[in-house]
Amino acid sequence: MDPISQIGAFTLSRLYRMGVMGLFLFKSFLYGFIPPVKVGRVIKQIHFIGLQSTLVIFLTGSFSGMVLGFQGYYSLSRFGSEAFLGPMVGLSLIKELGPVISALMVTGRAGSAIAAEIGIMRITEQIDALELMGLNSFRYLVVPNLIAAIISMPLLTAIFDVCGIAGGYLIGGKLLGVGAGTYFGEMASYVEMSDVMEGIYKSLSFGIIIAWVCCYKGYYTTIFTGFGAEGVSKATTQAVVLSSVLILVWDYFMTSALF
Repeated sequence: MDPISQIGAFTLSRLYRMGVMGLFLFKSFLYGFIPPVKVGRVIKQIHFIGLQSTLVIFLTGSFSGMVLGFQGYYSLSRFGSEAFLGPMVGLSLIKELGPVISALMVTGRAGSAIAAEIGIMRITEQIDALELMGLNSFRYLVVPNLIAAIISMPLLTAIFDVCGIAGGYLIGGKLLGVGAGTYFGEMASYVEMSDVMEGIYKSLSFGIIIAWVCCYKGYYTTIFTGFGAEGVSKATTQAVVLSSVLILVWDYFMTSALF
């Protein structure tokens, strides 16, 4: 009976954590809609999550578009369809690669830092001090990150898409000989507003996932991952891994629902 009890205890602990995560997200949205909102904190986090991630997004977007330009051209040339390089690059970036890769980059750069910052505040009892002073820790720590991620992710995704399309043209148009009129003209014919909105919806949901998971892992560092530096390192690692997995899983479900 001991293995069965261990399986039951493991299942109950996982269900408990899922419940805590769900309540954490609910409280985050609840305090986000109840004024006052810490505007200064929100602007600071937009600068941290959004502006400071711009260079990473620019580089990854440009080189992703270049790779798509190379691979797409040689794949389409086998069927005599090089003229459709623009739509292939545009649709791939706008619908899938732009939101997903942008979210993964922001998770690695900003999400890990958010989890580590809140985790250090937890183990050094700064969060307890905030609550003793009468400040709501959710309103001060979690809600600004959530709002900032929701605002920043669509903008970063748009930058990624633009840089990727330009990178694809740089390779397909300047290097491989696809005309600018063909590249952008066919893209305008096949890329519709619904495709753009699909990428925006995905980026908004990915921003929620990043802020939710990273803040949750940092906030409950001492409960689920242990005390001290080791607990913070585990919480940060788990935040990045779980956020990345949830982004990919949720991307599948959104694609299947919006297709």
